Formats: sequence, structure tokens, C-alpha cells
Amino acid sequence: MHKIFFLAPQKSSALNVITNKNDNLFFISDIFSKKMVKSYLRYEPWKTFGVITSTTSNVIYSKDGTLAIAPALEEVALWDLKKGILKRKWLDINNKAEVTAISKNPKSEDYAVGYADGSIRIWNIDQSTFSIIFNGHRGAVTTLTFDKSGTRLASGSKDTDLIIWDVVGEVGLFRMRGHKDQITAIRFLCKPLLGDVISEDIPSQGYLLSSSKDTLLKLWDLSTQHCMETVVAHRSEIWDFDVSKDEMLIVTGGDDAEMKLWTIDHNVLAQGLESESTLNDEDTEIKKAIKFYGNIKRECKERVITLKFHPIANILGVQGPEKYVEIFRIYSYEEIKKKLIRRKKRQKEKKQKVENSNMDIDSDLVEINASDMITSYRMVRTSAKIRSFDFSTKEDISKSGTIEILVSLTNNILELYTMGLPVKKKEKFLETADPSKLYSVDLPGHRNDIRTLALSSDDELLCSASKSTLKIWNMKTTSCIRTIDCGYALCSSFLPGDRNVIIGTKVGNLELFDLASSSQIESIKAHDGPIWSLQVRPDKLGLVTGSADSNVKFWDFDMSQDGDTTNEHRMGSRHLTLVHTRTLKMNDDILCVRYSPNQKLIAVALLDATVKVFYNDTLKFFLSLYGHKLPVLSMDISSDNKLLVTGSADKNIKIWGLDFGDCRKSIFAHQDSITSVQFVQGTHYIFTAGKDKLVKYWDGDKFENITKLDGHHGEVWALAISKRGDLLVSGSHDRSIRVWEQTDEELFLEEEREKELEELYESTLTTSLEKTTLEDNVESTSAGKQTMETLKAGERIMEALDIADDNAAAWETYVQLKERGQNPGPPPKPNPILVALGNLTGDQYVLRTIEKIRSSELEESLLVLPFTKVISLFQYLDMWAKKEWNVVLTCRITFHLLKVHHDQIVANRLIKPRLESLKTNIRAALKRHKDLLGYNLAALKYIKRDWENNNTAEFFDDIPKNEEMSSESLTKRKFINLTV
Repeated sequence: MHKIFFLAPQKSSALNVITNKNDNLFFISDIFSKKMVKSYLRYEPWKTFGVITSTTSNVIYSKDGTLAIAPALEEVALWDLKKGILKRKWLDINNKAEVTAISKNPKSEDYAVGYADGSIRIWNIDQSTFSIIFNGHRGAVTTLTFDKSGTRLASGSKDTDLIIWDVVGEVGLFRMRGHKDQITAIRFLCKPLLGDVISEDIPSQGYLLSSSKDTLLKLWDLSTQHCMETVVAHRSEIWDFDVSKDEMLIVTGGDDAEMKLWTIDHNVLAQGLESESTLNDEDTEIKKAIKFYGNIKRECKERVITLKFHPIANILGVQGPEKYVEIFRIYSYEEIKKKLIRRKKRQKEKKQKVENSNMDIDSDLVEINASDMITSYRMVRTSAKIRSFDFSTKEDISKSGTIEILVSLTNNILELYTMGLPVKKKEKFLETADPSKLYSVDLPGHRNDIRTLALSSDDELLCSASKSTLKIWNMKTTSCIRTIDCGYALCSSFLPGDRNVIIGTKVGNLELFDLASSSQIESIKAHDGPIWSLQVRPDKLGLVTGSADSNVKFWDFDMSQDGDTTNEHRMGSRHLTLVHTRTLKMNDDILCVRYSPNQKLIAVALLDATVKVFYNDTLKFFLSLYGHKLPVLSMDISSDNKLLVTGSADKNIKIWGLDFGDCRKSIFAHQDSITSVQFVQGTHYIFTAGKDKLVKYWDGDKFENITKLDGHHGEVWALAISKRGDLLVSGSHDRSIRVWEQTDEELFLEEEREKELEELYESTLTTSLEKTTLEDNVESTSAGKQTMETLKAGERIMEALDIADDNAAAWETYVQLKERGQNPGPPPKPNPILVALGNLTGDQYVLRTIEKIRSSELEESLLVLPFTKVISLFQYLDMWAKKEWNVVLTCRITFHLLKVHHDQIVANRLIKPRLESLKTNIRAALKRHKDLLGYNLAALKYIKRDWENNNTAEFFDDIPKNEEMSSESLTKRKFINLTV
């Protein structure tokens, strides 16, 4: 007897059979079910498009003025504003958190990007990979800023902490605590000014200003890492502030319609806080570095979102949650001085007129107030509400007389505006033209939620529709090839031939579009309520619609003569239209309508949480499916006409048999309402989407969850699956369209469940570590944070130490036996890992293991080591110092371990000889490195002097301009202090 096994393809639902000589069929699915583990193919993220700029972060203008660096959910998009195209994206495939803050380095092409999980990545504009990752915050990063040298980065977060990072050393310096609510803005201040130069004698690392939603403005001394001054700036939250370029003025914005102007007294910063013993009995008040100057009124009555000084021009920009950016003009010292002279002259004339009367002259009118220094100049009005803005940093302002303003809008648009500056002629400033729009990036994305998706018959085109726009996308290039205005779309479909698209709108219209001409052919008033669902008949000759007016209407396709007399070319042409044939009236609103693939049945989901099934030919009632507690929002029928799946607002999916209407299984599928369910063609596999931001993959035969696809940051409204099932497209409230591709990687349910448990365990583990490492009532602590990466790195160090110690112990035993004259046998074999890496020694292997750890994660990784491993590590540190291997890393590890384990090291006498040897070797190594650095520094200084001698003219050209700027800055500072 010969037996032949036919195994159906993985994606097919056909049963496996055995045929023998007599053509008898035996089902073997039950035979194999207990012996073979079923596998599935994994879906992975392939492409994401449709997002121009998201609303969770600010937008930044590149230094060369050609690119807009905008947040795009978890990505950062670099847009060419002039061409309106996407140049590149910054994406870490291991990161799924949204971008929450972006800042640019003033001295290089690096950009710092903060994320919602508290991480920070440093990206270079010429590359698509990040160079550094910092993990220290326990909440979303809300603000970032570099210092003027670009070597330090300060970050603020929702966890109320401030962290200073060393960008060059790739480490966190320290964490500062003091605020009681979310940090909203931070700025660096340089060393205090003494005379006309920056004082180099004062041992200061500079200062940091921070604001928070706790209404406080704090001044931090970075040398001593403490808060030296706290100012209650506003009665409510401080949402943003900025410091002028000369660091003389601070402008803060809160919830009210007024900004506040503050001045910085650099003399107080230079002197420091006076001790109480130096204060006189009469003068017991400590001098303040930040002094209130006055209020500045705004046009907008809402809170401030972004407040920014122009880096070159005397311009201040302020923006709230409205459709305009208010531009303020900052007057120079000469203009303020002239204004003060004119005011005094008028006051003197007024005094002469009333000197014989008893009227008092208000002396305050003679002084310059805040509204005189900063006055409203222009309003840059946009097409929608603004999320953030940024000024161009081009240095040709004096030639062009204009500035550029980049604006990101809340409706997924980037706009660039140009505005003229006041022109001085004959000692008077002439007003320039109003701001105008230069460029706009709006075509590659929707303005609102993506409510419906549809794929063409060949899966090469994608239709997406929102509140007012219909877009056609090329699936291979993900480029938008058609954009058409439409009504509020709720459902859509390609019509046979893929030349037309039809949508159902919220007002009850069926709108028919022609893709070739990008125009609307016809709008049919089909229903009196919203059309929640439509589907093309399986025979491709018509379609069915279901509406909130309780009617199911059936339509046939027909050709109509175009009677448009206004267009001679279209006069007499024929176009596709719809003809209403019959109506099925129900007793409640209709939310979804679906044909069975064989066109025998039609299922209707009603607002009363039931599903009615009718015969398509006679519209006679067949089945009533009830069991959901809330209405069914979406449903689908399998390609073999046997199963019906329903997704409801009660968060459950139910799988029904269409033979008898029995409920095969009810599954709690999502944490919120289920918005879309679809079968994969030719299988019983199901995709579901919900308002919990997830897409899930199910086996409709085993009733098990295969995997979940997380990536969206808003409610998922629509799904579309390709005919072969190799592509899944999802559209969301976050305005993104994500394409998931089926890969060749096999997926097993048991492994998926284990992976989910591991992720849950890891999340709870890191959370518990965070709670135990928090130090209360400490103003300055370490900057690191324990993550799974640091824990795994610590485990790798311990494994390397074990291997190296075992290898050293074996050789030590061998040498001792040989010295005693005993037969030690053959030499000990090294560990296979050491042999595989090229016959490394133990100390080399430990050093290589530590060098592979990120510099920003090293200190937290060393905290994982128990004290016994620390003692072992000191031995290898001594070896490295003696051999001068990576002296910088050796010193860093040594100092960190001595700081952390100081008490235990002091109490352990056995470790003293090892520390003495380590001290001697490190000092010798550091001395040699110091001599080498001194030699190289002297050579660089010689090269600099030689270059200066050969290029004297260029240096002399720059000196007068710098001297003039510093002199003007000093004069203005003295003037402001006097007026206060």
C-alpha cells in the first residue's frame, strides 16, 4: 500500500488528507495536532508614513536654513521646506516612545532628542544613526538645551528632575532636585561678567536657570550643584522662558495674558552669597541675582506655549494655543536712551506749566519701564493652531532685512514665513511689509484622524480618508499621488477596475471620485444619516450601504451620460454612477453591513448590540446573533462562508458559526472598544484593532492570540489587508499609516507567551529598582538609572570576572605544585571563550567586556556587582594601570568604586595592599599621560601661532566687531541696572 501525504500551505485553511489505493480519504489534522506544534508567520513593521509633524514636541530649524527637523511620533523627520520632500528619518528600531523634545548643538551638527520613556539620543544631521544614548529620567523628557560650548546638555522631565550630561565624555554628571512639578524650560548661563570681560578667576562651571509648573524660577550653581536662588515668578504655572543673547534679560510666560521681564545682576553672581557675618545690622537682606523689571502685555489671553529670543536680531517671539505668533521688538541702548531724554524733556515742560498749581508730578513716568524696552511689532497669522515655532539662524539678516519663522501646526502641517525688520532711514524706523508665507509642507499627510482605509485589487494603491481629505498612496514608494477634497468620510472602497473610489460620509452622501482626473464625479444623497458601512458586492456589479437612518440600501453600477455643459471636453462623456435597486428597513441604527463571499447571506449589525443575518436574494430573515453587551462596530465573514467574527464596543470579539448561528467563542480582546475586525483571505486568521492603540492577530480555529502589533500612539480606526495576506495597513488617530509586512520568521504561541511574561517581569524589576534607589531630600545625586541594559551589562561583567578568576586560579595552582616539586600534570586548558576570542588572557577579556558597555551605562552597571566581585575587579584594575591599558577607563572605574563602596573598603584590611599598588601604578600612568598631553598641547599651540602669523589680516578684521559688541553689551547692562 502506498500512502501520499498532502500538506496544505500554512496560510490555507484546507484540511490535510491521506489517500490510499482505494481513494479513501482520512483526515489527519487530529493525528498531527498532538505531535506537531503549529507555527505562524510573524508580521513586522515595514513602513510608516502620513505624519509630517506630531504635537508632542517642538520643531527645530537646521543651521543651514534648508531643513525642518520635526517630530513624527517615535521618529524625527527631516523635511526639505523648499521642495516639500522628506530627506531622511531618524529612527531607533528598539524605541517605541514618542519624541517629546528636540534641541540643537550650537557648535556642531548634532541634535539632542528626548523621548517619552525618559531616554535621550544624540543624532547627527548627516547620518541616520544615533551616537549616544542617555538614560536617567523616570518620566518623559520635556525640555533640552545645550550650553554655548556644546559640550554639556541639560534635560528636564516630568519626574521634576534636572540632569546635566557630558556630551564629550558620554556620561551623566549629576542630577539636581528641587522642583515639585514638571520642568518646563531650562537655560544655561555663562560665567559672570566683571568689567567688560568674562571673569576667569572665579571657579565656576556656570549657572542654570529652570522653570516648572510649580510656579518657581530657580537659579542653580553648577559648581556646587545646589539651588542658590528661587523666585516665585507667576501665580500659576511657568510654561516657558528665555534668556537674551547677552544674558541680561529674562522673559517668562505663564497662564495669564502678561509676560514678566527680569534682569540678571552679574555682580551678585560674581560675588556669590554673602555670609551673615558680613552683613550689617541695618542691611540684613541677601542680594538677589534675578530682579523683577516689569510686565509685558500680549494680545493672546491664553497661556504661553513657546517663548524665544531671535539669536541675531532684536526680536522676541511668543506663541500660545492660537493661530498666530506675536513678534515683539526689543529696543537697543541708544533707542532707550533717546526715549528717556524725550520723556524727561516732556516732563520738564509739563512741570513748568503746572509749577504754580498744586499738582504733583509722577516721577515714575521719567523712568523706562518694561513696555518701553519690549513692544509688540507684528502678528504672524497661520492657517491653524500652532504647536511650536523656531527662528532661522541665518546670519545674512543685515543684507536681506528679513527673518524666517518656521511654524509647526496642530493639524499636521509645517509652514515657513518671512517677515521684514524695521529699516532705519534718517534716524527713523520705517515699517516693513506684513509677514508672508514662503513654503508649506502639507501634502504628505492628513489634517485629521484617518477614519477609513481601502486597498486596490492589485494591492498597489491605498486609499485613506479623513474629515475633509481623500488621499491615494503608492504602496511601493509610500508617496501621496492624489489629494482630493471630500466630505467627512466614514467608509470607503475601490470600485472594480481601480479607477474610481467611493466613500460614505457623515451627512449621508455617497461621493464618487475619478482617480485619473483627481475630481469628484458625483455626490448622491443616499441616506438621511451617517453612512457607517459600505461594501462592494462579491460579483462586482454593485454595492450595499448601511446608515444610521435604519436603512440598508442596495445599489447597482451603471454608466451615465455627463451633462456638464460648462466643460466642452467632458460634454457627452460617460462616467460610472449608482442606481438604487432595493431597501431593507431595520428597527435601529445600522453600524456595519457585510456580504458573505458566496453572496448568499448579508449580515447587518444594529445599535441594539445584535447582528441580523438575511438571505441576499429574498431579504428573508435567517439568523439573529445576540450576546454582545454593547453595539457591534465591525464584523467580517471568512472566505469559506463558515465563520462570522464581530468586534464590539464591549471590548470583546465573538466568533459565530453561520450554519446555525452558534457562538463558537467569546474573547476579551482589547482594553477599549474594538473598531475594526478582518479575516485574512483564505484563512481563519483574524486581525482586530481597537481604541487601546493596539492591533492584534488571532487564530480563529484555536481561539488564541497569536501576537500583538504595537506602534500606534492613538486610537486605531481602520484596517486593510492585502489579498495575499502579506501586508496589513492600519490608520490611526495619530494621523499615521503603518504597514506591517509578513516575514519568513516562524512564530510559536508558547514562545510568544514566554516573551510576554519576560517583558512583564523586566518592567516590574526595573520599577522596583527605581523605587529602592530613590533618595529623598537630597538636592544633588547621580544621573544614572537602572535599566535592563545596565542589569545585563553587570551580569556580563560578573561572568567575565568568573572566567578570568577561574583561569587565574588554575594557573596559580599549577605553578604552586610545580614549585613544590610535585607533578602538576599538563598545563591547565584555558576557557573555550578565551580561546575563541584569540587566546586572550583573563585581564584582557575583562577589559574587552567592560569596553563594550556604553559609557553612559557603565556606572549603573558597576552598581550591580556584589562586593566580592568588586574586590576581584580591583585586582584587574591594578593590572591595567601597570600595563597602561585604557588609563582613562581604569581611573573612572576606580574612582566610582571607591566612592560607592567607601565604607566597606575602609573596613576591609585585606584590600589595603592591593589599593596601595593600584595607587602607585595609576599615579605613574597618569604622569606619563600628562606629559604626553602637555607635549601634544605645546605642539598645537605652536601650530596655532604659526597659522596666526601667516593669516594676520583675517584676525584683525574680526577683532573690532567683537570689541564693539562686548562694549555695547556692557553699556546696556549698566544702563539696565541703573534703571532698575
